[in-house]
Amino acid sequence: MSTPTFGSRVRWLTLAGTIITQFALGSVYTWSLFNGQLSHKLEASVSQVAFSFGLLSLGLAISSSLAGKLQERFGVRNVTIGAGVLMAFGFWLTSQADSLFMLYLSAGVLVGLADGAGYLMTLSNCVKWFPERKGVISACAIGAYGLGSLGFKFICSYLLSVNSLEHTFLIWGGIAMAMIIAGALLMKDAPKQQAVAGDVASTRDFSLTQAARLPQYWMLAIMFLTACMSGLYVIGVAKDIGEGMVNLSTQTAASAVTVIAIANLSGRLVLGVLSDRMARIRVITLAQIVSLAGMGILLFTHMTESTFFISVACVAFSFGGTITVYPSLVSDFFGLNNLTKNYGLIYLGFGIGSVLGSLIASLFGGFMVTFSLIMALLVLSLIMSLTIRLPNCPVKTTEGLRQAQPL
Repeated sequence: MSTPTFGSRVRWLTLAGTIITQFALGSVYTWSLFNGQLSHKLEASVSQVAFSFGLLSLGLAISSSLAGKLQERFGVRNVTIGAGVLMAFGFWLTSQADSLFMLYLSAGVLVGLADGAGYLMTLSNCVKWFPERKGVISACAIGAYGLGSLGFKFICSYLLSVNSLEHTFLIWGGIAMAMIIAGALLMKDAPKQQAVAGDVASTRDFSLTQAARLPQYWMLAIMFLTACMSGLYVIGVAKDIGEGMVNLSTQTAASAVTVIAIANLSGRLVLGVLSDRMARIRVITLAQIVSLAGMGILLFTHMTESTFFISVACVAFSFGGTITVYPSLVSDFFGLNNLTKNYGLIYLGFGIGSVLGSLIASLFGGFMVTFSLIMALLVLSLIMSLTIRLPNCPVKTTEGLRQAQPL
């Protein structure tokens, strides 16, 4: 099947369905709203309850890496519908949870697996429909995911104000499932990209096995892990940094959440659009420089309120832009046809990064050690982004098999 024309109705419906689905999937990032009430209900500390979100992030990353296999067998529509049903089931179990174990299983494992099954697969499928506008489409889809956390913050806050905790989870799950299924019904699997004579980009068609044999694949993986580790750690402890390192009041430090949300969304939109106008690896280089600037402020300056907000904004902007550009970047290196699987393995870096920063901080003594490690990894990643080159396209062997040609 050839790539559809720009005005093809099917791909615009798929884009609309992806945006609706991504908005609902992004609702999981309102989880902190529930920590206090769950802590009281389960008679556990907030940190113990909050660990469920770490499990959710890990489950999301693992499920994302496997979603490509499910799509090949069942199709994007059916897998997305299944993700919506599983998410609603996870929230129903969460409403019934009476122990930390049940909370970890329901809100952590099940909701995380559901979110991951829908997130990367629908994003990658949508990008395949728009090979000439990959950056803008990634920005639309991932921007919707980010807006979902903002929109559901108001929805869930209202629900909590008029309903019990248990009923709120049930309604949240029902709304999310309805949106995900509605979005899925608009989607269709993208056609397989065909090689076009004289078009080098269209001949890139690396399988995961072929891609994983190349040094470029693991360079991209390290750069992605570093971006996720820096972004997720700083975003997660921004309020504590403001209080502990800058001596801000709790209310002022909490304003970092708003600054981060604006910077994160700005990074997704600005760098996503920019990635269609210049080489995507150079956009990643730009994101790394911005993140280095933010980390440099955290490490090497005596921070004021203004420089604190600037530093966390730099890191959030870089993180948001990186996760937006990366699906298209991976397709530049290894082709569109196997994007879900090729990016899925790299996306495990999101799950690893979500826990690695906090783990290092707890083992080695707080912010500064973790910031120093992140700074070193960012420098290494910057060197990689400046030196990495596209691999040669796979060619057919005499047996008709495709083999990836190394540098």
